[in-house]
Amino acid sequence: MTTPKQEQAIIKKLEKLAILNDPINPDLYKKYDVKRGLRNANGTGVLVGLTRIGDVVGYEIKDGQKIAVPGKLIYRGYDVEDLINDSKVNKQYGYEQAAYLLLFGELPSQEQLDTFSKYLGECRVLPSNFTEDMIMKAPSNDIMNKIARGVLACYSYDDNPEDRSIGNIVKQCIQLIARFSTLAAYGYQAKRRYYDNKSMYIHNPKPELSTAENFLRLIRSDKSYTQLETEILDLALILHAEHGGGNNSSLTVHVVSSADTDTYSAIAAAVGSLKGSRHGGANIRVVEMMDEIKANVKDWTNEKEVAEYLRKIVDKKAFDHTGKIYGIGHAVYTISDPREKLLKAKAKELAKEKGCLEDYALYDIIERLAPAIIQEKHPSAERVCANVDLYSGFVYTMLNIPRELFTPLFAISRIAGWSAHRIEEVVSGGRIYRPAYKNVSETRPFIPLQNRK
Repeated sequence: MTTPKQEQAIIKKLEKLAILNDPINPDLYKKYDVKRGLRNANGTGVLVGLTRIGDVVGYEIKDGQKIAVPGKLIYRGYDVEDLINDSKVNKQYGYEQAAYLLLFGELPSQEQLDTFSKYLGECRVLPSNFTEDMIMKAPSNDIMNKIARGVLACYSYDDNPEDRSIGNIVKQCIQLIARFSTLAAYGYQAKRRYYDNKSMYIHNPKPELSTAENFLRLIRSDKSYTQLETEILDLALILHAEHGGGNNSSLTVHVVSSADTDTYSAIAAAVGSLKGSRHGGANIRVVEMMDEIKANVKDWTNEKEVAEYLRKIVDKKAFDHTGKIYGIGHAVYTISDPREKLLKAKAKELAKEKGCLEDYALYDIIERLAPAIIQEKHPSAERVCANVDLYSGFVYTMLNIPRELFTPLFAISRIAGWSAHRIEEVVSGGRIYRPAYKNVSETRPFIPLQNRK
């Protein structure tokens, strides 16, 4: 039997071999005109598909030049800001309407929305014995891992999981949209019990409540919440529900669905993509960065002091030494991120209710100062603006939502967009994704086993 010490030594040797044999000369990417990360040289994405679901507008191409414009987020042809304002006017939670629009391509009537919301509510309860067998008996220290496993486990509770007719896929997607908040909340409760040695609270979701209301109910011991708390969480869910077909997790849904696999496999793959720190975990990095700024800047209202520390971060002398000011900059938005603008306005309301206006003011200072400081360090780079992650983590913190649930909240929201992309790929795709990779290794003469050293 291999001992742990022997295993460690074996892995160390294998690690050296892996590192030695996998590096690729960066010059080769230029030589073969490789679009690394599926991005063009000017930062725009390589066009690999068409979609009718969402659009992320941050620039226009005129005479071959990329021209920055104020950011817009479009769901099925409608500006997301109009969708949010409509929910305000009608005094309704808006995430369910956003999910309906993304799935079916049209704004629902009140009757259609009520029927859809009722069905979602009924589907929030997990199948019989699922909580005990699939969550409590196999807890995870990472909630995204638990959600992915939960999604795959749903396959076993589906009477017809391999039916890839559109009607069945729609049914599967609606059930997953409903269940994601429950999977995340119960996964968190199991983590509290088995990893944090804290009390665990398993509350039943209420079918008449919205996604935002149910989530706060399920993660809190007393099941209580205020109207403003659920309103701002609902807003965050709407703003994260979709972001075009080119973001990594939505592209993952298209790629995996193009292989003609089942819904659960495609959505679990998307969860795995979002779990990555380069995709779904940015707001956690923001609040961690803010913790360090608060600990090292004596006067949060002193813009000179704040700017000095931001320069340390950009110079890789502070925080995580990457040179990144988290929450600033985006792949598409350069003038403004419409999600950030909408969430920031509501965040100020919540900051007043929670007594966090000093914190809000610090975020505002960083939003104003950081772009110019980044430009000082990188004068040839494109202009940057604050993105939604700057305020989303702050909002979740004020809602007393644990940090390990920040990325799961993203998934709870984005499952609506993923579902829409899953359906779109099955309806309109019809061809498996098969991009090319250029082999740049040399041909070598084979060495028989007995002659190897």
